[in-house]
Amino acid sequence: MEYRQLGDSGLRVPVLSFGAGTFGGSGPLFGAWGNSDVEEARRLVDICLEAGVNLFDTADVYSDGASERVLGQAIKGRRDQVLISTKTGLPTGDGPGDWGVSRSRLIRSVEEALRRLDTDHIDLLQLHAYDATTPVEELLATLDMLVTSGKVRYTGVSNYPGWALMKAQGLADRASHPRFVAHQVYYSLIGRAYEADLMPLAADQGVGALVWSPLGWGRLTGKIRRNAPIPEGSRLHETAQFAPPVEDEHLYRVIDALDAVAAETGRTVPQIALNWLLQRPTVASVIVGARNEEQLRQNLGAVGWRLTPDQIAALDAASDVMPPYPHTPYRQQEGFARLNPPLV
Repeated sequence: MEYRQLGDSGLRVPVLSFGAGTFGGSGPLFGAWGNSDVEEARRLVDICLEAGVNLFDTADVYSDGASERVLGQAIKGRRDQVLISTKTGLPTGDGPGDWGVSRSRLIRSVEEALRRLDTDHIDLLQLHAYDATTPVEELLATLDMLVTSGKVRYTGVSNYPGWALMKAQGLADRASHPRFVAHQVYYSLIGRAYEADLMPLAADQGVGALVWSPLGWGRLTGKIRRNAPIPEGSRLHETAQFAPPVEDEHLYRVIDALDAVAAETGRTVPQIALNWLLQRPTVASVIVGARNEEQLRQNLGAVGWRLTPDQIAALDAASDVMPPYPHTPYRQQEGFARLNPPLV
């Protein structure tokens, strides 16, 4: 397993990490992801650790905290072997204090997560969404207190707009608060919007990307094909309304390119899609999920080899879309492009 620094921090993370959203799954969304009980979760953790995957990602909103509880039991007795990443900020109830990242909510959320995870610290705490109602000064001061107390080691964000992340980094510097070192983002061959603003920001500000849904919400599993119905067993039947949108023709064009590379390499479509991400700038770790041992072992096969430059170029071309303004002229006009060469 390859390990990378998480942004401009001393934390080293594996290039593949495990998403525990399938643990204890319930409800229309998380139940469709998977519902591993403690015994199965422990087995999946065993396989991860054998392969060098020691970062496990969860959130308080996953199945009303069940994911954190099952993860805590699955790693019992080996806490020093793993890194725990969890998220907070999304609504967990209907009360006025049940959403956002105010000082009181954030402190309470961390305490409750520690109890569910049965641990004394969180290695990486991420804010699950941008909260426009809490002053960033209050947020940063609270996170500083949590880091100083030892309850949180590092902090990050998820699904943040670029301007809000940049504002937080600047204020953190001014007040000598800990900076965000991670941004958990949606990024895949059928969802490359991350590259327009957030990737250059991450490169400039030392923020490592933790990629969620790297297989495009199950669309790049190798089971979906042009002019064919969604196969039985696909979670898209139950969760498509929650998925990042993608036009059908764009999806099929990418799948055609993946199939061609699969024929050349003997690798599976998911392994190729994951390997492509591992070679993108700012990506620190790609979060893979698995409902069973077979899926997990297939995803682990995405490491230990590299796509060739020609294969990457073919996938780039098939997945490319014109970014929105103000990025469009930097692609269309020579003068603009010369001023801002792309990262990729």
